[in-house]
Order: sequence, then C-alpha cells, then structure tokens
Amino acid sequence: MGRIIPSVTGLLLVFVTSHTFKVHLVPENKVAAQIGDKLELICSTIDCKSPTFSWRTQLDNPLGGTVNNNGSRSILTMDPVGFSNEHEYLCTASCDNEKKEKSTTIDIYSFPSDPIIEFNTSLYVGEKASVTCTIPNVYPSDLLTMQLEKDGSVLDMKEFYNEPRTETTETKRLMWTFIPTFEDAGKEIACVAELPMEEVDFEPKKRQTSQRLSVNFGPQNTNIVVSPSNTIMQGETLMLTCKTTSNPLARVVWKKELANSSAQHVIDNDTIIIPHAQMSDSGLFICEAMNEEMNKTERATVVISVQDGPRNTTVSVTPSNTVREGDTVIMTCTSNGNPSPEVSWTKHLISGESQFLSKDATLTIKNAKADDLGLYVCAGVNQFGREKKTVELIVQVPPKDTVLSVFPSDTVKEGENVTFTCTAEGVPAVQIILKKKTQGADTMIVSESGSYHIYRAQLEDAGLYECESRNKLGQQFQNQILEVKAIVKRNGFLIPVIVVLSCLSIMAIPALAVWVYVSRKGRVNGSYSIVNAPKPNV
Repeated sequence: MGRIIPSVTGLLLVFVTSHTFKVHLVPENKVAAQIGDKLELICSTIDCKSPTFSWRTQLDNPLGGTVNNNGSRSILTMDPVGFSNEHEYLCTASCDNEKKEKSTTIDIYSFPSDPIIEFNTSLYVGEKASVTCTIPNVYPSDLLTMQLEKDGSVLDMKEFYNEPRTETTETKRLMWTFIPTFEDAGKEIACVAELPMEEVDFEPKKRQTSQRLSVNFGPQNTNIVVSPSNTIMQGETLMLTCKTTSNPLARVVWKKELANSSAQHVIDNDTIIIPHAQMSDSGLFICEAMNEEMNKTERATVVISVQDGPRNTTVSVTPSNTVREGDTVIMTCTSNGNPSPEVSWTKHLISGESQFLSKDATLTIKNAKADDLGLYVCAGVNQFGREKKTVELIVQVPPKDTVLSVFPSDTVKEGENVTFTCTAEGVPAVQIILKKKTQGADTMIVSESGSYHIYRAQLEDAGLYECESRNKLGQQFQNQILEVKAIVKRNGFLIPVIVVLSCLSIMAIPALAVWVYVSRKGRVNGSYSIVNAPKPNV
C-alpha cells in the first residue's frame, strides 16, 4: 500500500497540472491607437468553463471604456480613443480560485490625414507668392517633421522637437515664399510630413501631398503653322494654326491685311480652315494672341499664295444618281482651271483598286445593271495639281430570281421534318414573306432569314405554300405544294382480315372442284341439271 499511494498522488498532480487554465490578451504587450479611432482589448481563457474577468489600469485610473463579458471572453472597448487611454491595461481572469493576469500598453498618437497645400494668391511670373503646407490634428507634434519639395528638390524643412508637448492635438504649418518663373509652370510641388515614433508601431508614419504649379504669364513663342504649305493650289483646303504659350490660355484673333493696309477681322479661334482656297484668299494673315489678365498681346504673321490649279470640279447625273435597272445614265464632269484641266473617269472597285473608264467629260451607261452601282470619280488635272469629285451611282432592281425550295422533298411522310427556304435578289434589299394558301384567308408564317421549319409534319401541314419577295420597286411570287403522306397502321383490323381471307380460301377449293365437274358434264350433254346428275355409287 505504501508504494501505491505515492503513485496515485503523482498521477493526480500530473492531471491537475495538465488542466491549469491559460489567459490570452489581444493585442498583447503594446498597441498603437490613434486618437478618435475605436480600439478593442480582448481577454480570453482556455481550459476554463466559467471564468470571471476584471480590468484595471496600472495606476487605477479610469478605464475610459466599456467592458462586455461573454463566456470565456471579455472585451474592453474604447470608442473613441482619447488621451485618458494612454496607460498599461491589466486583465485578471479567475477560474476555480486560481487567478492569472495579462497586460498590454496603449500608446496613443494622431496623424489622421495627408498634408494640405495652399497658395496665398494666384501665381504670376515675376511676382512674389507663398505656399503653405498644413498638417491638422497631430500628436505628439514635437516629433513631427515637415518639408516642401519642388520636382524632388527640397525647398524648406521644419522640425518641432523644441516645442513643448501638450495634451491635445495640434495643427502645424510650413510656409515658403518664392518668385515664380516660366520654368515653374507645370512643375510638381510636394509637402512631406513624417511622425517617426520609433517606440510605436503604426502606419503610415509618412504622408505626402503633391500639386502641379499653375503659373500665370502672358503669350510667348507665338508662331503660325500652315498646312499643307504657304503656297497652295486653288481649290485645296488651307489650314492656319496659331500656337502660343500662355496661362491662362490666350485668346487668339485672326486678321487679314487688305489692299489699303488696313486689317480685316477674320475669326476668333486658334485655327482657320479654308475648305476651297481661292485666289482672293492670297495675302498677309495676322495672328494676335492676347492674355487679358496679364494685359499682354503677341503677334505673328504669314503670307499665303494661292495658285490656279483645278477648281470647282462638279459632276451632274441625268436623270439621277439613283436609277432603275435598264435605264440609261449620263454623268457629266466639269472642272475649271488654268490651263484647262484634263478630265478622266475612274470607278472604285470592291478590291480597293480604281478602274479607268474614260477621258471624256461625259460618261454614258446604257441599260444599267446591278453591277454598275458604285463610286465613280471624276478627276481634273493640270500642271498645278489635281481635284476629284466622287458620285455614287445606285441601280435599283425589283425582286428577281425568287426561289422557294423544300428540303428534303415536297413529298414527305407524316412525322418527318420539313424546311422551306425562300431566296431572292433585289436593290433595295428585298423583304421575304412566307404564306400558306387556304380557301379562306392566307396564313402568314413567321420565318427566320427566309427559312421556316416544320417539325414532325402532320396531314394538316400539307397544302400550297407561297413565298413573296418585295421591295419598293415591285414584288415576285413563288409557290410550292407540300404533300404529306399518311402512315398505314398495321395493328387493329389487319389480323381479322387475314383470318377471314384464309377461311374463304379453304372453302373455295371444294367449291371450285364441283364447279369444274359440272362444267365438264355440261359440255358433254350440252346442258346440265342438278336433278339429272348421276348419283355417286356407295
């Protein structure tokens, strides 16, 4: 017995030790909490069915939050986090007269938003201005560093380590004064703020805001771009574009110098487009770029010379560029110029190539066909250039070649599938209408692209079907008769008929023998009577 008791005691100790409960605290050790945010500390136990919890701060300060116990968990919620929450918090859990404790430290900070960049006034080249970078609601502000950068280069920097720490969030600013230049326009200015709290783990510890500099200045580098060139052929399109650099954008005014040296207003726009330049368009054009805010104007000029190439090329079509098949079409081309342009006709093919047709001014198409439709080009050419005029010829064709086909055949058995297909040609495109002809009103059939399907044809599907193709020029009809044959059923009356026929054939054999015997006796005696017939011997 003395040996058994120590062994049992040892087992009990092992059992008790193995069931000692555990306590966890999340977050543990240390947590960074931003002022104004919500924070939860979660204390939980393992291997304890009914624990009790209590919370306190290290110096027994107010918790600054609410506690919610639920089973094996206790949650301390701080919403919002404030300065009163910067303590070490301890969670005590009790289970079966045993207590365990876990603690964590809350470090608070405030760095909630990116910097704000503000300018004291609009920026003008050569005029003093200042830019201010603002960081709102920072804590602890004595650890804050700020700097202003322009295109990556540091303009100014400020640290606040020498300012006393206060129990409140603060707004800090960094201001830089400068004189904008032309080169500053479009450059990026950035404000960078850092709160490098090494003992506190949070993100982000660095915030940045960037902004492009909008610097106001008057027009400069004003010039004129001419397309295709200063010297063009009469009838070509001329485009003059005035380009300048200005902020805000300059207002561009075009003028043209007259014979008396005065200037005539043309248009308020940066671009002039003359679709068909004439000889009268030659002369000196003036571009004036004006920045009214800067009260500055800059001018540029260009001389335009319009030469006499082919111009006013026109095409007339008789009777019209839309005709019916079989009509005669006459297309006449005229082109003015000096010297008189040579006229030629070509046609655009589907392949993208051009087909030469004639060098005469008049092109005649007799008995127009569908193949004659397309784009016809008249070109007037002289030594100064070429001018083209295009006309589209449309040849309208009434419905033709209407075909109504039946697949697999116009005679099918009951239960087979049948497909009607109707095709036709015409310009404009023809409309296909399918009908089933009846003694009363015809039945319209809804088709898909001219096709109609009958699945498992029935006897009532037989009849006359009609396809009508129509456009605004006329209509054409095509008919097709569908025959549906019934399937003879072999069950029911067929077996009784066979039985009857078999019985009749058995009875017919003796009767036939009697008839033959009587016929022969009749031929011998010339007549035959049943009464006089000899009786058979018994």
